[in-house]
Amino acid sequence: MRRILRFVLWSAVALVLVAGSLLVYFLYSPAPELPRLSGKLTRGSIVAGGRKRTYLTYVPHGLAGGAPLVVVMHGSGQSGAEMRKWTGYGFDRLADEHGFAVVYPDGFGGYWDACNIVGDYSANKLNIDDVGFLTAMTGKLVNDIGVDPRRIFATGVSRGGHMAFRLALEAPSRFRAVAAVSANVPTPENFKCRPAEGRTSSVMIMNGTKDPLNPFNGGEVSFFGLRRGNVRSSRESGQYFANLNHIAGKPITSETAVADGVRVERLLWRNESNVEVELVAIEGGGHGIPQPYWRNPRLLGPTAKEPNGPAVIWAFFEGQRP
Repeated sequence: MRRILRFVLWSAVALVLVAGSLLVYFLYSPAPELPRLSGKLTRGSIVAGGRKRTYLTYVPHGLAGGAPLVVVMHGSGQSGAEMRKWTGYGFDRLADEHGFAVVYPDGFGGYWDACNIVGDYSANKLNIDDVGFLTAMTGKLVNDIGVDPRRIFATGVSRGGHMAFRLALEAPSRFRAVAAVSANVPTPENFKCRPAEGRTSSVMIMNGTKDPLNPFNGGEVSFFGLRRGNVRSSRESGQYFANLNHIAGKPITSETAVADGVRVERLLWRNESNVEVELVAIEGGGHGIPQPYWRNPRLLGPTAKEPNGPAVIWAFFEGQRP
């Protein structure tokens, strides 16, 4: 009997160790090294919709007046501070190099009220006016920092990417261009946004083909009980914005090979207007922004080291016609 009990005990211990090892393997990712930056990080707040909302702002040393502003939005359950790390401080590095300010806002309870109807979290249930918050926040920074109100851009990963879609649709007069990473446009039955008449912001979509959360080819967003309803495919998402902006014809397609055998396919919808729509497909990429500075937890799929996602996004923003 003692032998049986001993065997059961050691078996249980072994199972716990194996389970713990697997958990660490799939969830652990070492923090990126903080680079040497020229500027200052400050915490700010604003009252929007009757609620105090917070954000972090990075301003390079000696930033010139009239510089651009890039809003960087986190994914589900995160914060602006965590988003800085999850991007490998990539946008701060670029801000020093190219001369723009960066702001990392905090979602309500760690979430954004984006375009999808499905979603059991407070920001969605309470219909938090995140468009109002982000518009007011950028207006405050125009006054506080002196950034150019005509060159305000927004990007986000996962839930933050979905919020970028909402800004492009409902506030194109404030946000010149947006970039959504690891996000597709919800299907009609799962869509609650109200696009502004006339046009949207310019839009970049950057998705990995092996994303376990956001299905590259469309379908239900479902991951360990997290459900966000159905989304269009990445190609259909790009076409959706092209159609809204009356960009007719097939997109211009190009393909390049980058490090570690990763291929990047780019589809660009463009006409004589100043609105562009671009899809950047990372062949073999997972859920998160490709970058050389940090690896996403393995649970989210492969992290491509190239292309440098923040740099690709900034190049898209910088190239927008006024």
